[in-house]
Amino acid sequence: MTFDGMWAELLPVGRDPQSGGYRRFAWTRTDHDLREWFAAEASSRGLDLTVDRAGNQWAWWGDPDRDGPGLVLGSHLDSVPDGGAYDGPLGVVTALATVEALQRQGFRPSRPIGVVNFVDEEGARFGIACAGSRIITGVLDADRARGLRDGDGRSLAEAMTTAGQDPRALGRDEETLRRVGTFVELHVEQGRGLADLDRAVAVGSAIWPHGRWRLDLAGEANHAGTTRLEDRHDPMLSLAAAITTARDAASGQGCVATVGKVRVEPNGVNAIPSHVTAWLDARGPAEPGVRAVVEEVAERTGVRPVEESWTGQTPFDPALAARLAALLGEAPVLATGAGHDAGILATAGVPTAMLFVRNPTGVSHSPAEHAEHADCLAGVEALTAVARELAS
Repeated sequence: MTFDGMWAELLPVGRDPQSGGYRRFAWTRTDHDLREWFAAEASSRGLDLTVDRAGNQWAWWGDPDRDGPGLVLGSHLDSVPDGGAYDGPLGVVTALATVEALQRQGFRPSRPIGVVNFVDEEGARFGIACAGSRIITGVLDADRARGLRDGDGRSLAEAMTTAGQDPRALGRDEETLRRVGTFVELHVEQGRGLADLDRAVAVGSAIWPHGRWRLDLAGEANHAGTTRLEDRHDPMLSLAAAITTARDAASGQGCVATVGKVRVEPNGVNAIPSHVTAWLDARGPAEPGVRAVVEEVAERTGVRPVEESWTGQTPFDPALAARLAALLGEAPVLATGAGHDAGILATAGVPTAMLFVRNPTGVSHSPAEHAEHADCLAGVEALTAVARELAS
């Protein structure tokens, strides 16, 4: 099936009819449908499907156990709440289209070529981004992973069991890692770099350091209509201080920071909250600036944010990036503030590269996320050239 055919099949899966965005969360019925789709596409191309200890899916053209570590392409299929169509799926569909193009051209790879669908890259359900790649590289402890809970209190272990996966298998996966010689992830750009440069495809240079922190803000439940202002202990005021401080501190440090998820208890319109939990996402070109943002939030609120995840500055293989940029007609080389599974594998010592496809508005993690059809096909052409180069 061509790129267009695969894209058309995926478009309705997990799409919310009201917002137009996607709700593709790990270990749900929608996730099951996406995994079944991936397995069927792998089978239609004669690829051998394996599933690792974290549940990531790998479709192999060739045998990496017999013929040595292979070239892996791919990305993820899950989404943030009301996310766009391109973040993740563009990389998976393009990787499958690349294998199909090479097969149609009669190309005979000198090393195995794999396509991966990483599970739970966004961390939308259980709060840890790139969970699938973090688990198999040992960055995320297996016991901690099993104990992660979603907004309904359901653990990752319970969700995996319901989905037919064995959570007892979670852990660093040496066998899987040995099979990956090089990883190239194509992704829609989540910014305006390519739009400003008027180029369709770029090569990634690095991922900014980034992390997520939880703020637990205590208050005292009381009546919204009868409690005097001076008698209130309202944690929403601390939340407001955290949000404005994060914004001001990020601006001063040349970083970005967002409070994008909040849980209020008891969450009644006429009740002063007893407790607020908020999550801070902070990123920047250098670690000291990011850490300074978090410290300012702590000082302003009097609450020490709990670090739930952290990824340091992650450079991609510079020689590989230069090689691919030259191959693709001196393509621009850009850093990104978005985290990716490619960054986790790069940290684990896998030679890794990224390709970005132009996003005309720069909007991402939103139903408005977009890439022009011609640019998507340019991405297929670029990844096919890269695969041919690296597997010849």
